[in-house]
Amino acid sequence: MPCGQPDTGAAPAQYVLGVDVGSTVVKCHVYDRAAAVRGSSHRRVESLYPRPGWVELDPEVLWNQFIGVIKEAVHAAGLHMRQIAGLGISTQRGTFITWHKRTGKPFHNFISWQDLRSAELVNSWNNSLLLKVIHVIFTVLHFLTGNDRYLAPSFLTFSTHQASMKLSWVFKNIHEAEEAAKKNNCCFGTVDTWLLYRLTKGSVYATDYSNASSTGIFEPFTKCWNPTLCNLLSIPVSIYPPVRDTSFNFGSTASEIFGVPIPIMALVADQQSAMFGECCFHPGDVKLTMGTGGFWNVNTGEHLFASRGSLYPLIGWKIGEEVVYLTEGSISDVGTAIKWALDIELFTNVDEIAEMAQSTADSEGVCFIPGLQVSGDDPYLCASFMGLKPSTTRNHLVRAILESVAFRNKLLYDIIVKKVHIPLRTIRADGGVSNNSFVMQMTSDLINKKIEKPANVEMSSLGAAFLAGLASGFWTNKKQLKKLRRIEAVFEPQKDSEEYRPAMDAWLQAMKHSPH
Repeated sequence: MPCGQPDTGAAPAQYVLGVDVGSTVVKCHVYDRAAAVRGSSHRRVESLYPRPGWVELDPEVLWNQFIGVIKEAVHAAGLHMRQIAGLGISTQRGTFITWHKRTGKPFHNFISWQDLRSAELVNSWNNSLLLKVIHVIFTVLHFLTGNDRYLAPSFLTFSTHQASMKLSWVFKNIHEAEEAAKKNNCCFGTVDTWLLYRLTKGSVYATDYSNASSTGIFEPFTKCWNPTLCNLLSIPVSIYPPVRDTSFNFGSTASEIFGVPIPIMALVADQQSAMFGECCFHPGDVKLTMGTGGFWNVNTGEHLFASRGSLYPLIGWKIGEEVVYLTEGSISDVGTAIKWALDIELFTNVDEIAEMAQSTADSEGVCFIPGLQVSGDDPYLCASFMGLKPSTTRNHLVRAILESVAFRNKLLYDIIVKKVHIPLRTIRADGGVSNNSFVMQMTSDLINKKIEKPANVEMSSLGAAFLAGLASGFWTNKKQLKKLRRIEAVFEPQKDSEEYRPAMDAWLQAMKHSPH
């Protein structure tokens, strides 16, 4: 029977789908009650680069890829759509689109979180007197009252990753969007919102708290779209979707899409989803994702923690009365740098690079300067190698790239320890680069902590499935989810971090002297 056609027998709904719409790949996994993958499918995300620094996605192409992977995964599992109890959708954050409320027609392509069109605007705002005044006012208010609602504004900085400045750009440069907003006919949506809108044929317009808090326009403490910020940036407040719980019955897909309606039971941002998939449910639990970029997330429970330029407060998830906050630090160009090295044939297979790095005692003084610094606040810095010599081999170059990932992990971990006043508990890694034993071991050595790696590193899909399964009653509670965790490896510190000191000092010096 072809996939997507309803079967005549009423087979019980005994599987959940987790779809992860990432920056490079759209993936769908079919999970059974033991959280084992019964079928999967993936398709590459095709980014468009209409101008230097601009990164876009074609909404129709993304829609077709999304539908395609779901049908293929269910087919690969040998199942029928009628057997699916619910769908959870994890999405890349900060990528957004605006469209006409009545016609559903987009005013532009998706503008990616990687897009740099707002870089000048971001820099001018971050250096503005007005922002400094805002920082002072809210720092004083937070000091006097101790109220966490004043914390996020006291650390307000803009980033090219967030939607806020690019949305401001849209209303300054796309006349149709501006006109529609004036007549209350403009809808804003991150990838989750737009997919939900399409899946329900326009009948459901919503997002969840994790995605909303990742836009830079949503106030995590008051849990509202930020009207003050919208006024500052000339963004109409009428364009935003209602915000719902992360694990929630959002409605069902229109029957004609998959042959039967499938309940949409979770929308979640990808890093928060990976956190949930790793079962980092307790304050002090830490998740390290190393994919296209690197993300350190700490569960801070009901408290907000922030640090100017390096740590950002987010809502992890909201389920009923429970709201869990995270603090996040990010490093760019993790998987990207490794993929680039593969493209220029520094190696032929990703599986061999840990061995290549281990085959040399050190990088022989070669340092890899990644495209973005640890705080991600300099979008103009280009990647480069420093310290090249006639004796430099491919193995030295590969080792230098991998060392730069571990060194940046160490820098960010030190900031977290200093700024987050919660004892750190378990550290769990996921993402494609966590399969690299060299990076994992070196990071463990540098931070002097053990790091767990799960058997399945596709945590964003699993987190979305877990959240959907909780909302649909497929799984009962978090205690049950914890029992489903499978750890493949534990990396324990083997070397004193001081042994890396000369190499790290040389790398830090190279970072300082790298050309802007």
